Amino acid sequence: MGAAPVWLEVALNGTWGTGRQPLAPVTTQALVAEAVACVDAGAAVVHLHSFDDAGRPREDYELYAPVLEAVRAARDAVCYPTVPMGPVPAADAAAGRERYAVVDRLAAAGLVEWAVVDPGSVVVASADELAAGGDGFLYANGAADVRAGLEVCARHRLVPSFAVYEPGFTRLGALLRRPDAPRPVHRFMFSDTFGFGFPPADWALEAHLRLLELCDPGAPWMVAGLGVELGDLADVAVERGGHVRVGLEDAPLGCRRTNVELVRDAVARIEAAGRRVATPAEVRAATLGA
Repeated sequence: MGAAPVWLEVALNGTWGTGRQPLAPVTTQALVAEAVACVDAGAAVVHLHSFDDAGRPREDYELYAPVLEAVRAARDAVCYPTVPMGPVPAADAAAGRERYAVVDRLAAAGLVEWAVVDPGSVVVASADELAAGGDGFLYANGAADVRAGLEVCARHRLVPSFAVYEPGFTRLGALLRRPDAPRPVHRFMFSDTFGFGFPPADWALEAHLRLLELCDPGAPWMVAGLGVELGDLADVAVERGGHVRVGLEDAPLGCRRTNVELVRDAVARIEAAGRRVATPAEVRAATLGA
């Protein structure tokens, strides 16, 4: 039997907007077009952020639903949105549930299959921002937030996507994991622009994998990041049985390549390693047994 296919996710935009990532799609039309093109190029999983008419990121059902409906009508794809980023963690269970209200509604409508559930908090600030006296921003996820996200995942059978910005996220995620929710996918977040976590290096991936084996042996994982070119680390991840995320949310700010180009490059690297990319149906089978 050959090696299992590699899951390829594309993160279309992030919160950057066109000011910091000029080629990122933000309108409904652009998001649908790029999602479809990326699926045609080989991506099985599509992650996106919604934007209002003024070009500001905004988590709203009425903004997400038309995009997700159009993408799913045009192509088979595993789609999922983000969640609002508050300045502080949720104070209690009710506040945590409010943060996941849009995801809950999208899932009830059958429009999403994964959910962002990031088990930990981190300061996201670039070296340039800090040198200029800036603070970046605090991406805050307390235990109440994580529990609320996992509650939605259990209710709708959504796959939790754990973004692991720091190694401790793996440990906290394992402690809060719900047995009645699908098994989380651990997405190791590397950067050589921002001051969190590890740079995209072999030794850093090895550290993540050793901790994951202690906390959640055999769990699925992928490599990704913010402000980063994964380069050869993507090849190492594929060789070691991991999966890959690319896209303009993760790429260095001001990236001159489109999402479709980033997906095509990742597919070429995966195929050069003697592997193939997974279909959406294969990702579902691997994560849900469906």
